[in-house]
Amino acid sequence: MSTVALDLRLKWIITVALIGWVLYLLGPVLVPFVAAALFAYLFNPLVQRLERRGVGRALSVSLLFLVLTLALVGIVLVLIPFMERQVANFLEQLPRWTEWAQTKAAPWIEQRFGISLGTFDTTNIVPMLQAHWKEAGGFATTVVANVSKSGFAIIGWIINLVIVPVAAFYLLRDWNIVVDRVHALIPRSIEPTVVRLARESDDTLGGFLRGQLSVMIVLGVIYGLGLWAVGLNVGPLIGMIAGLISFVPYLGAIVGVGMGIIAALVQYQDWFHVMLVLIVFGVGQTLEGYVLVPKLVGDKIGMHPVAVMFAILAGGQLFGFVGVLLALPIAAVVMVLLRYAYERYTQSEMYQDTDGPQIVVDAGAARVVAEPGERVIVEARPGSARRIIDPTDGA
Repeated sequence: MSTVALDLRLKWIITVALIGWVLYLLGPVLVPFVAAALFAYLFNPLVQRLERRGVGRALSVSLLFLVLTLALVGIVLVLIPFMERQVANFLEQLPRWTEWAQTKAAPWIEQRFGISLGTFDTTNIVPMLQAHWKEAGGFATTVVANVSKSGFAIIGWIINLVIVPVAAFYLLRDWNIVVDRVHALIPRSIEPTVVRLARESDDTLGGFLRGQLSVMIVLGVIYGLGLWAVGLNVGPLIGMIAGLISFVPYLGAIVGVGMGIIAALVQYQDWFHVMLVLIVFGVGQTLEGYVLVPKLVGDKIGMHPVAVMFAILAGGQLFGFVGVLLALPIAAVVMVLLRYAYERYTQSEMYQDTDGPQIVVDAGAARVVAEPGERVIVEARPGSARRIIDPTDGA
């Protein structure tokens, strides 16, 4: 490697390190802007669809914000009070759950499997939860109480509440301009590689965020409506919990089935409603595997559920709330870079275990490593005409 190339790489490493250090110092200030950028990234495809139908960019963004504002108002007025009643109902039934666990479930487990659960004491848990819930007076009251502890906290909360939608509106309106300007800053020598990696990162991240969020919401609605139809008093709450944690395969279904079976046994004390609960989650899992995930997510994710959980926890531990917001985007980019590094490694001399010299033949989209004297057959695509290349003939 030449001295010029080494100095250039060193400059890039120093530049990236300085940018990362500045972003780390500005972490608390960047929270609303990072949230706004993620919002703009998620909803940019919808705006582009409206543009393709002849609607102007600014008008498209305005219509999107109008619809989202109406949806948010509906959630605040309808969904939050409903879920608050569900939580209150759950806490009222929690003593019956613990009584059932101690008087029926624990003896059955001890008799069948020989495992003693007598050391698990739940007598203090239920009164504590009920007392705190009554003192809080609901979710909204808790939030207001926490925010109102400090005048500066109130000011910061209000500023963030204003900055996020305003910044999201302008970022979404000027998204193409921002992307073009960033593209123009990329050094021309690495521009093709950077563009390729950026597109792969967009496919991975966009597919996961947009697709998986849609799957979570749809599953939450399916489970909630199904358990409500079964007749469980806390069915919608269980369904929403199962849907929200379904980004980890089978975790949402396992938690939902467990809570649903306990709720059915405590409320009805028969196996018929238990079977109905199993049917609800069976239908949900079937729809998730054969309809929702193939249609909404696809097969371009490449992010293992364990990697997703680790990225979120590591981001929160290292950089707080900003780290949580940036965990998945950074993880998607890192995974794309690792795949690219693996590709370059398998094409390198370090990986190719050969005794003699090699010649790399560049045939358009294909890069073929050949031994001197070998004749390489390259197909541009399956079924197309083949081109025979002799590496020794000036290739």
